[in-house]
Amino acid sequence: MKHLELHILQSVPVTCLNRDDLGSPKTAFFGGVQRARVSSQSWKRAIREYAHEISPYFEGKRTRLIIEPLAKHLEQLGKSESEALEGAKSIATEIGKLDADAEKKSGVQRVKTLHYTSDAELKALAEQYVGLSDAAKAVKKVGVGALKDAADISLFGRMVANDHSLTIEGAAMFNHPISTHKVDNELDFFAAVDDWQKEGESGAGMTGTLEFNSSVYYRFAAVNLGMLADKEHLAAMTVDKRKNVVEAFIQATLEAVPGMTESNSGRKNSMNGYTRPAYVLGLVRVKGHPVQLVNAFEQPIWNASGKGIMSASISKLKEEEEQLNKTWKLDRHQIARAVMPESNIDEFIAELVQYVE
Repeated sequence: MKHLELHILQSVPVTCLNRDDLGSPKTAFFGGVQRARVSSQSWKRAIREYAHEISPYFEGKRTRLIIEPLAKHLEQLGKSESEALEGAKSIATEIGKLDADAEKKSGVQRVKTLHYTSDAELKALAEQYVGLSDAAKAVKKVGVGALKDAADISLFGRMVANDHSLTIEGAAMFNHPISTHKVDNELDFFAAVDDWQKEGESGAGMTGTLEFNSSVYYRFAAVNLGMLADKEHLAAMTVDKRKNVVEAFIQATLEAVPGMTESNSGRKNSMNGYTRPAYVLGLVRVKGHPVQLVNAFEQPIWNASGKGIMSASISKLKEEEEQLNKTWKLDRHQIARAVMPESNIDEFIAELVQYVE
């Protein structure tokens, strides 16, 4: 498996990047102590949204509202309004079950489960339906590998329970970022003043608490470069376009932070956690499987030296890489190695993407 790996150390200050059902920052036990954790889904969403801003190839959207755009495409292909709606529902039924309750209650026409798709795919489905006059055959005919705007679907994958032929295995993989050190969540007590409260009256207009933590996270992401170029993924693209896709993926992975976008803005203003990684190791190997370096931190980092957590975390990550190369010869099939901040981001990306197939 020819693949690209990113090993990232990033210090994030007082934040709640990813909360659980009780509103607390997510955590995990590793190495016998509690660590701060951000779910891979949370960081992946931030990466997808960031990549959408910087690249024309990341147009995938998760939605249940596929019937209306399908109908519009069918109308543009010559179907009447009623024929287009009937055809759109037929196609949607092959993808997921129609939500009849929602249509009865609010008139909204949608499927019951989120479908990860793109406008180009919906247009292709409509075109195949018009040509074949059969929704099932139209769905079988269309493949993501022929799409030019669905790089994110190819990278992040999708599961379609109603028709497994539409399921796409993601070419990218991620860990759940965890802190390199022990973390205890803390409480922030706040009070808000009532500005129209009469002079001399005491008491706050509102009080409450928020949980937060601060952490140095170890983050890991990888891309199966061979899979990305196959017919089930981005084979329809030229090599240069696939390089642009991987460039955008690397940049978004390094620069995106959960909660920093308009659609995912949890505490963006009150606990802004937008930082950049302090250390990034990028590798390309022609064989083997991506290997995390997370066990560098199985024994949690302590700030005994007074020099901070990041410096010790970088040293431990370097030691883990060296030890794994010595013991397991992981560098035997390694063809590229780039490090930030020794390189700037443009140099870092250029060193890695030259090996995209």
